[in-house]
Amino acid sequence: MLLMKNYYTYILSTKYNKMLYIWVTNNLVRRIYEHKNKLVKWFTAKYNIDKLVYYEETGDINIALNREKELKWWLRSRKDDLINKINPNWDDLYENILW
Repeated sequence: MLLMKNYYTYILSTKYNKMLYIWVTNNLVRRIYEHKNKLVKWFTAKYNIDKLVYYEETGDINIALNREKELKWWLRSRKDDLINKINPNWDDLYENILW
C-alpha cells in the first residue's frame, strides 16, 4: 500500500498581523508547534511570528514549493486578500489542525 505524503504551504503572522512569514512543511502540526514554542530559532522566533492564518495542502512537494515561491513574490495586499477569503478575522488556525 502506497501512503501519500502531504505538504503544506503556510502563512504565519504576528499577533497584530504586521508581519507575514511563508514556508513549506510536510508536518503542519509539528511545524506550527515549533514556531509557537520558539524551537525554530530564526526570523519567526525573533519577531514572534507564530499565528497560523492560512495554509494549503497538496500531495506534491513541487506544487507546495512553487506555491511558496509564488506567494512570497505577491504584494502584501494580495496576500491579505488571500487570507481574508478563508480567514476574515485572521484567527489562529492552529487549534483547527490539531487532531
